[in-house]
Amino acid sequence: MFHAIKEWFDPRRVEQVGETPDYRFSLANERTFLAWIRTALALLAGGLVVAQLLPPFAIPYLREAVAVGLMVLGGAGALRAVDRWVRSEMAIRLGRDLPPTRFPAILAVAVAIGSAVLIVAVLANGAGS
Repeated sequence: MFHAIKEWFDPRRVEQVGETPDYRFSLANERTFLAWIRTALALLAGGLVVAQLLPPFAIPYLREAVAVGLMVLGGAGALRAVDRWVRSEMAIRLGRDLPPTRFPAILAVAVAIGSAVLIVAVLANGAGS
């Protein structure tokens, strides 16, 4: 595990693996990484907005739980982005298939569940007023 984390911070280690690919593949990998980072930042910002700007829900501590959940997903997304970037870059350099990942499915399910919880909370707030 710590070996993989070392690779996040030392691009020379990645460059020493395999052969230098067509730069377009590396740039596409980097754009994918940046898209994941934007998603992570959006989740973090969403968590902050929920925590600071939404009024409390009818269900105690639901607002805080949603905010923390969004921030945890954002942090996990950022870590997953860098790990995926390194693993994909190494696969490209070695001429292997890209590594499989379940993270997009996990993120989508978590967002869908969060959406359902928020819908219930909004309806509960509307019924209570």
